[in-house]
Amino acid sequence: MQERSPRSDPDRQEPADRIAALVLAVPGVADLHGGMFGEVATYLPGRRLLGIALTEQSCAVHISVTYPANVVDVAEAVRRAVTSAVAVPVNVTVEDVQLERTAQ
Repeated sequence: MQERSPRSDPDRQEPADRIAALVLAVPGVADLHGGMFGEVATYLPGRRLLGIALTEQSCAVHISVTYPANVVDVAEAVRRAVTSAVAVPVNVTVEDVQLERTAQ
C-alpha cells in the first residue's frame, strides 16, 4: 500500500495548507498572492507557502481575484471560510485582479 504524502492527506496537512485549500475553493479567487516582495508567507519544512501568514495571534490571507468577480464579496467569502478554520482574527487583502484563474 502506497503512503499518501502529508500534503495530500488532510489529516496530516499543515494548518496553512488547509487554509490555502479553503481559500482557493472560494469562487472568484484566482490565486494566493505573496505581496509586493513575497513577504506574506508561512515557512514550512522545505518550502514557503506564499499568500498565507499564520501566527498565534492572527492570520493574513493575500489573494488575487478573478475578474469580473466583486472584490469585496470575494474577500468577505474568504474571511468567512478561513474564520471557520482558525481561532484568530483573519485579515484578507486583495492584491490583484486577474482575467482568469491561475493554473494549479
